[in-house]
Amino acid sequence: MTTDSFSTLDRLDANGKQYNFFSLRKLGEKFDIARLPYSMKILLENLLRHEDGGMTVGTGHIEAVANWDPKAESSREIAFMPARVVLQDFTGVPCVVDFAAMRDAVTRLGGRPNQINPQIPSELVIDHSVQVDVYGRSDALDINGRIEFERNKERYGFLRWGQKALENFKVVPPNTGIVHQVNLEKLARVVMEREIDGKLFAYPDTVFGTDSHTTMINGIGVLGWGVGGIEAEAAMLGQPSSMLIPQVVGMKLTGKLPEGATATDLVLTVTQMLRKFGVVGKFVEFFGEGLQHLPLADRATIGNMSPEYGATCGIFPVDAEAVKYLRLSGRSEEQIALVEAYAKAQGMWHEPGQPDAHYSATLTLDMSQVQPSLAGPKRPQDRVLLSDMQENFRTNVKGFTSNRGVGCAVQELKEEGGGQPQAKALAAKPVSTINLADVDHELTDGSLVIAAITSCTNTSNPAVMIGAGLVARKAAARGLTAAPWVKTSIGPGSRVVTDYLEKAGLLSDLEKLNFYIVGYGCTTCIGNSGPLAQEVSRGIAENDLAVAAVLSGNRNFEGRIHAEVKMNYLASPPLVVAYAIAGTVDIDLANDPLGKDQDGNDVYLRDIWPSNKEISDTIAATVGPELFAQNYADVFKGDARWNEIESPDGESFAWDEGSTYIKNPPYFDDMTMEVAAIDDLHGARVMGLFGDSITTDHISPAGAIKADSPAGRFLESRGVQPADFNSYGSRRGNDDVMVRGTFANIRIRNQMLDNVEGGFTKHFDAEGNGEQMDIYDAAMRYKQEGVPLVVFAGKEYGTGSSRDWAAKGTILLGVKAVIAESFERIHRSNLVGMGVLPLQFKAGENALAHGLDGSEMIDIIGLNDGASTTATVVATKADGSQKRFEVDVLLLTPKEVEYYRNGGILHYVLRDLAKKAA
Repeated sequence: MTTDSFSTLDRLDANGKQYNFFSLRKLGEKFDIARLPYSMKILLENLLRHEDGGMTVGTGHIEAVANWDPKAESSREIAFMPARVVLQDFTGVPCVVDFAAMRDAVTRLGGRPNQINPQIPSELVIDHSVQVDVYGRSDALDINGRIEFERNKERYGFLRWGQKALENFKVVPPNTGIVHQVNLEKLARVVMEREIDGKLFAYPDTVFGTDSHTTMINGIGVLGWGVGGIEAEAAMLGQPSSMLIPQVVGMKLTGKLPEGATATDLVLTVTQMLRKFGVVGKFVEFFGEGLQHLPLADRATIGNMSPEYGATCGIFPVDAEAVKYLRLSGRSEEQIALVEAYAKAQGMWHEPGQPDAHYSATLTLDMSQVQPSLAGPKRPQDRVLLSDMQENFRTNVKGFTSNRGVGCAVQELKEEGGGQPQAKALAAKPVSTINLADVDHELTDGSLVIAAITSCTNTSNPAVMIGAGLVARKAAARGLTAAPWVKTSIGPGSRVVTDYLEKAGLLSDLEKLNFYIVGYGCTTCIGNSGPLAQEVSRGIAENDLAVAAVLSGNRNFEGRIHAEVKMNYLASPPLVVAYAIAGTVDIDLANDPLGKDQDGNDVYLRDIWPSNKEISDTIAATVGPELFAQNYADVFKGDARWNEIESPDGESFAWDEGSTYIKNPPYFDDMTMEVAAIDDLHGARVMGLFGDSITTDHISPAGAIKADSPAGRFLESRGVQPADFNSYGSRRGNDDVMVRGTFANIRIRNQMLDNVEGGFTKHFDAEGNGEQMDIYDAAMRYKQEGVPLVVFAGKEYGTGSSRDWAAKGTILLGVKAVIAESFERIHRSNLVGMGVLPLQFKAGENALAHGLDGSEMIDIIGLNDGASTTATVVATKADGSQKRFEVDVLLLTPKEVEYYRNGGILHYVLRDLAKKAA
């Protein structure tokens, strides 16, 4: 039970039940919190509920948030404990692997396997494994599903074991929907209820998700964001996450969207504005009279894009629109009543006209000024008006073709107004002739080869999905279809989308334009776009063409969508359909015809674009609670394929020693109940000497596995053929594969080597002789020799999406400490969570300033069993000369010291549970 130093425990009635809750109104009798932002009120309640006398949450933490200064950047850390966790399969599998390994370990320590369970509701949605192998045909969904199960049956069998064996853990099987939409439509509670010590409590629904776009749930007033696997596991095990008290930027929305503008156009505008303003690491909160004109689905679309504008979250308050959506999506009247009663009791309910909260900064957007837009060709914040798209393409294509060595041709151009022809030298446009179904077609720069209505950002939104269907209907009626070289696909975020498209008769219209459903999951947006037609690939390669993709997702970074596609644009689903018809992005859709109808007349985009009334009338006639109720009635059950997958029974997992997907990790090998002191480090070698901005993308294994890499060689030694390597993402449950890909990014530069890129280092023998080799091979040689390792780095070490394997791979390589000029906060926390010591150079110092080249023997002394905030690094060269310098020890809380002393957060929890069993 909480300490409740401020006497805020109160009661409210809803549904004929009496709920206990920690009252912000009561706290408001002591602090002026009435105009705190909505999101700060959630943090404040979280601290009140978890106050424990100071070990994790003390009165000072509560006072710091209650007295929040919106204009000041706080260096104060607080502990946040989410109400639940959502996982997707790529990032979720390693979490379940660790739970299985902990069950084995706690048994060895004298405990029971069933002691290891998530302590809070934890739900995993399998959505990242489906790929667009087949498209443009009615059986594409079925075939892609069969291929997906064949590729992933071992992983799926393991997750089925977890579904059966673990309490507080549920799995949404494949072919259901994307994690964010399932979260929005089914999993989110908005207000939680839970019995604690025999009393019924109500509190805000908050969530950690192992996908950066978890922020989609912010649209319905649920505070949550994406985290790495280690933070997610910690939360699942009941351990809080440390975070800085954030600044909160308010974005005031006024007006409403004009005719012809979509939620996608709105979110691209918001993304551009907030990215330009600078909201990295901040909360963003939306308010203003414009909220009453913003449907919940539009709000979710804006929340989804938080990572693209750089914010931790992009949240909306609970109001009448949120309640309307809860009812639409089939939530019970009892749950809806609790949400409304709790929000009003806590002062978290939004009404038009109420006083605005105090924010760190405020921006204003008049939504009536939003215009049709896209974003690209390689960043989501680079918005371009539809009317400027052709110019944008022609300007940007030069950067993708400048090294192609194309010659020049002379074309005759006629000046406007009928002037005399003039000669002008223009770059020749290379053309590749391809043959599809016995018809020749021409591919050139700007040819569209992928048009994907892909899940995540937009397929939660009936307005843009029905809009796409109506565009298809009007286009098909005029005899238009998608260009034959375009790979078309729809990957809905849930089966509800299919139902309302079918009910409206629009799915068949989309299919007439070759847009068939290919799967329910995260497809093209994460690069699961599948292969292009062989003739198309040949045509691209023949002239090194800068071809394009248009997709309704949220990310379009270089190389992400498809390896052969250089230019990628984000757009609304209706525009995806339009560009598929055009077959190119080298077109002005505002003025140029899309094509010709059956009578040879030009057809323009304006001719087939539906009105806002057409869209809203169709939504009203087709989208209802019954669709959600029937699709989510047995959401955790799965189809026949899922239920036929073999999976072991039992409280402990039966590991298959021959598996290259799922393996018992070595974190707990030889672990005992004894907790050693925090000793100084002696005789370490340098594994890497890195510069600034080494990201988790540089550290974490990602993408395809190459045959000549340590991971590739390992898989071949286990009888796996290169064609079956799959990706690092699919093999995240096998540490043997993942550790071999850690620090193996082809663009990482180890300054121990001259002009070498990639995952290489030098191994030094006792005499100081260095030999270049793969980082993994050097690390394993050092491990055999009993030599610990350290990493030196510059500023912003570990930035990027927080990924579990950036820390897990580091410890498995034998790295005991990372010494950097500065750390990204989450990665620093993850290192501590895995038992790696983060140390920071004093201001203005770094490895090069101290004359280090990586050949030195390293000692780290003065740790004083974790009590010291500084330590001394002694670097000894082969000739015996030494360099000594002070560093800061970044174990920032008593809890972090305990985590590190135990060897990591998982070891800490294991020993704690084993003690209780004894």
